[in-house]
Amino acid sequence: MFGNLSDRLIETFKNLRSKGKLSPADIDATLREIRRALLEADVALDVVKNFTSSVRERALGDEVSKALNPAQQVVQIVNEELVKILGGQQRKLSFAKTAPTVIMLAGLQGSGKTTLAGKLAKWLKDQGQTPILVAADLQRPNAVNQLQVVGERIDVPVFAPEPGNGVGNPVNVAKDSIKHAKQKMFSVVIVDTAGRLGIDEELMTQAKDIRKAVDPDEVLFVIDSMIGQDAVNVAKAFDDGVGITGVVLTKLDGDARGGAALSVASVTGKPILFASNGEAMDAFEPFYPDRMASRILDMGDVLTLIEQTQKNFDETEARAMAEKLAKETFTLEDFLDQMQQLKKMGSLKSMLAMMPGAGQMRQQLENFDEKEIDRTEAIIRSMTPAERRQPKILNGSRRSRIAKGSGMTVTDVNSLVNRFEQAAKMMKTVAKGGVPQMPGIPGMPGMGGGFGGGKSKAKDKKKGSKSGNPAKRAAEEAARALGQNPGESASGSGSAFGLG
Repeated sequence: MFGNLSDRLIETFKNLRSKGKLSPADIDATLREIRRALLEADVALDVVKNFTSSVRERALGDEVSKALNPAQQVVQIVNEELVKILGGQQRKLSFAKTAPTVIMLAGLQGSGKTTLAGKLAKWLKDQGQTPILVAADLQRPNAVNQLQVVGERIDVPVFAPEPGNGVGNPVNVAKDSIKHAKQKMFSVVIVDTAGRLGIDEELMTQAKDIRKAVDPDEVLFVIDSMIGQDAVNVAKAFDDGVGITGVVLTKLDGDARGGAALSVASVTGKPILFASNGEAMDAFEPFYPDRMASRILDMGDVLTLIEQTQKNFDETEARAMAEKLAKETFTLEDFLDQMQQLKKMGSLKSMLAMMPGAGQMRQQLENFDEKEIDRTEAIIRSMTPAERRQPKILNGSRRSRIAKGSGMTVTDVNSLVNRFEQAAKMMKTVAKGGVPQMPGIPGMPGMGGGFGGGKSKAKDKKKGSKSGNPAKRAAEEAARALGQNPGESASGSGSAFGLG
């Protein structure tokens, strides 16, 4: 979502890196570009004014003038101010002292509220809670049925005494759900209310009545990140009319400009608690302002990546894999296990996008086809156990049989085996404490690997660095590994902080 904004900001910071000292004119020129970038991203005008004013005041102060690297200091100031407009510190859900905790969801129709209710319930369930979903949206056609389907998918019960489709009283349903939750010992009640097409007085009154009936611990306003500044105005109206305690952003994986996400916390004064970034039920995470600011400035989100890895990777298996790498006994069976572990973590695209400097590889990430992982898996599964353990025995007839069994071509099989051998060499180098030359990742088109991506060694040798300067030669080789032109200097590419 923040791709265009990230590109504009990084391009702006590149112009500062060559300057040893920043003049007021340099800072003003930088702020003009930042202002344009934020306005093009559909950020609210008042937010942009306050943001640029704060950055200018700090950039012209002593903290930059006395800094060893003024350009990096300006980027740090921008990063800190971005964290501020995104809400500052992360706030967690407030739980009731006596169960059940009641969470009421409100928002415009079409913002993804019902699906988000399921995602929130699943997340709470993974945290050890026992949630129940309440179908209090009795107006939208099939809203009750949709929530029941969502509940079945995540194995969470749904309280739905009324059929909906205009039948039933949502206030009574919400009130009865609290009694039901206490009787059945549910720890969290999630009330899905009717979505509004706009500021509808009748439905706003209904939302107020539901709030009075259930006395929720949290009233979360669900915002579609793709609808721009209007979402912020609606959030203010809901806060004035119903009273919201927090915000949830949906559709962060969309290609809109993201102005709502950058404006809503500042304009409403309410914290963003969660963000949803995909269709899957586990595409849901707590919102960290500092991590989101790092993503916007192309500095990655390594902490979230680590958390996802710890959640999905088995520690015992990881230790066993480390021992195999140390003994240099990594096989295609191990590679298959690793791919299955990766698939548990969700979208590989979203994980790679969390890496620092991922903005430089945006085109490769967009072209990356996650189904290639399934094709790679099909090829490995078509091999016998002996072939997986010893790829060297794969002669022509064996490769032909594997290609037919997996529905692929012999060229695809050859490419996979070549890439696996390169990856195994890289892992041996890492196990010995060396620095790998990054030959590519098997089965990843556009990421230095992929089917049909193998090239002859003779061609690779011709592309070696000719520079006599060791530092420059290392930089050129690293650029090639990332699929960039060796001629691109460190100032022409890299993260916002000038790190290659």
